[in-house]
Amino acid sequence: MGKYTLPEMPYAYDALEPHIDARTMEIHHTKHHQTYTDKLNAALDSCPAEVQAKDILDILSDLNQVPEAQRGAINFNGGGFDNHRLFWNNMKPNGGGEPGGSIADAIKDSFGSFSDFKEKFSSSTAVVQGSGWGWLVYNPSSKKVEYKSMPNQTSPRTEGLVPLLGCDVWEHAYYLKYQNKRPDYISAWWNVVNWDEVESRFSKAK
Repeated sequence: MGKYTLPEMPYAYDALEPHIDARTMEIHHTKHHQTYTDKLNAALDSCPAEVQAKDILDILSDLNQVPEAQRGAINFNGGGFDNHRLFWNNMKPNGGGEPGGSIADAIKDSFGSFSDFKEKFSSSTAVVQGSGWGWLVYNPSSKKVEYKSMPNQTSPRTEGLVPLLGCDVWEHAYYLKYQNKRPDYISAWWNVVNWDEVESRFSKAK
């Protein structure tokens, strides 16, 4: 039996309508996230016991501990497993708006204003080449929040960053409803952002 199982969704597949459609959510969760989970377990089965004993967050934070033969698979599927765990909780029904609390102050400090941050995040994520993610991350070195785009399923954790808010711009995240209109999907996604979850994650990261 594999170490990791597909996390349950925190809401119904249709809960984010009309912004993200139910069919996309269902396929994204039951097919794509399930595949990353299964392939992560398969890759871990080929790793030494000391690697298998560690949590995926610790593994992603130091991929050099993974044998070279499994490193690419762990990076891709481990990142995909954890990224999607975060992604589902990044969103909620009746979300959106502007954040409050310490994350709002941190965004203002790093980007000047929430509107400037939103513009930076949206425009940079819309032009991610191929498949990837746009992230708001916490940088422990600078003690500031930053924007970071990552290719494919590579986690910000691999660069020593703490992911706070991620937008998945793989085509499977939006193509059924938005076709090739990635900017429209990103614009709609802001309406379901769960700022309470981002605030909680930021507080733990600090």
